[in-house]
Amino acid sequence: MDNAAVPPPIRDAPPAAVALFRSLGDPTRLAILLRLVEGEARVRDLVAVAGLAQSTVSAHLSCLRECGLVGSRSEGRSSRYFLARPELLGLLAAAEGLLAAGGEAVALCPSYGTRVANKETSG
Repeated sequence: MDNAAVPPPIRDAPPAAVALFRSLGDPTRLAILLRLVEGEARVRDLVAVAGLAQSTVSAHLSCLRECGLVGSRSEGRSSRYFLARPELLGLLAAAEGLLAAGGEAVALCPSYGTRVANKETSG
């Protein structure tokens, strides 16, 4: 009988963490958040950044608001959107640091890299 220590079972990822990273995993939502790092923006400003229809950007903003990542305030007949959680700045900065250190490996990842993303958008 082997007395080697049995490694603990892998525990499930916390559902809230899974939801957070799923919300950040969408290219449009990530682009919106990266734009909001620069400061508040109106939907039309975000439409220009995303290059998508206003209804599509609004749907992504709704998702980000429901996740508690983005907030809004009324300004006349429009709304201004902003990062609701300042902790996002640290998370996004950490991601930039990680990508600076090993981004090529991430880009070449056979499951999620840019080659896979390019196939999904062109196929």
